[in-house]
Amino acid sequence: MSKGNHSFPGAERKIIHMDLDSFFVSVECLRNSALKGKPLIVGGSGNRGVVASCSYEARRFGVRSAMPVKLARQLCPDVLVISGDMEAYSKYSRLITDIIRQEAPLFEKASIDEFYIDASGMDRYFESTKWALGLREQIIKESGLPISMGLSINKMVSKVATGVAKPNNSRLVPSGTEADFLGPMPVQRIPMVGEKTAAQLQRVGIQTVAMLREIPIKLLENMLGKAGPELWRRAHGIDHSPVVPYNEEKSISTETTFDQDTIDVQMLRNLLMAMVEELAFKLRRKQKLTACITVKLRYSNFDTVSRQMQIPYTSSDHVLIRHAHELFEKLYDRRLLVRLIGLRLSHLVHGHHQISLFDEQVEHLKLYEAMDKIRVKYGDRAVGRLAGYAATQPKEVKTRDALTRFRNKKRE
Repeated sequence: MSKGNHSFPGAERKIIHMDLDSFFVSVECLRNSALKGKPLIVGGSGNRGVVASCSYEARRFGVRSAMPVKLARQLCPDVLVISGDMEAYSKYSRLITDIIRQEAPLFEKASIDEFYIDASGMDRYFESTKWALGLREQIIKESGLPISMGLSINKMVSKVATGVAKPNNSRLVPSGTEADFLGPMPVQRIPMVGEKTAAQLQRVGIQTVAMLREIPIKLLENMLGKAGPELWRRAHGIDHSPVVPYNEEKSISTETTFDQDTIDVQMLRNLLMAMVEELAFKLRRKQKLTACITVKLRYSNFDTVSRQMQIPYTSSDHVLIRHAHELFEKLYDRRLLVRLIGLRLSHLVHGHHQISLFDEQVEHLKLYEAMDKIRVKYGDRAVGRLAGYAATQPKEVKTRDALTRFRNKKRE
């Protein structure tokens, strides 16, 4: 089947949304059947950890993702806590991706466990609903994991339908019934409506999507700014956003060419550290994760070599720094002068920074959030590890001077 643009002029849109149910927890239950049916958390070890995923049995007690493990234990004293295995989760994510890639004409990998498929025009050859249900069954059979599905004329309604279908079920919203489907739901069901927006709407008496549709678009714009008209459209079931073709080779990269070739290994390691900090910050700002890291060296004789490794999805500085240094040690074995060093992060997917931090403590989350806020306000290099900062300065700048500049920048 063609993997290009398959839509036909005038063909009604058929958009499928698939979401793996409690993905991390489901993988753990697949690996250990004794965990099935029990209140379970995948998250940081100890009371300072964070809940990355929780079973439906734990959710009945009020446990939610992003909650401190300490609070989750208070809500559900019998909950089991597993530190998790991101390598295993990445493996299963790639397995599901490969299944969809083989069968779907056009798909978007929205996150490590979430997919959109554009099946518009398929009714000319297949019955799209039957095909979608068959694909879901194939994923369940080949992976052993539960997955929920929604199908409608656009991405937004299909995503809401998937939420209604959970756990491990499917929901079809026939064309023309979007308003009836969304109307009775609380406003929080609409993607983009968070706690703050929901509270703002509820203060003026808007509880359901049907009530929201009664509000004039101009009034919503006055209340919510630019988000108002978009929220009005979504309340009416309107969403024209396309399914963006998935391409695992999407990447971000950076490299430095030296004025004078160098053999200063420690400086090269420190510069890699600074490069990781720069790219990891960009990942977190875009709410993306990487699953592949590449280090490149160009020697003084212009020979260029590189090494890469697939890694569990992450956007954490310290995890990526460790892998970058591992690659550098394997790569730099010729003891020649180095002319250029580069770093690339690829196989990017959307995903909140937090899902790669389930084995870390709350302090790590707070540290990254604080550092990123400083960078947003004062620039990408406003804060960082001292060794990495010093490596980006001119060669004559001593470490003591670098420390002074670093402290002054923080005070600004």
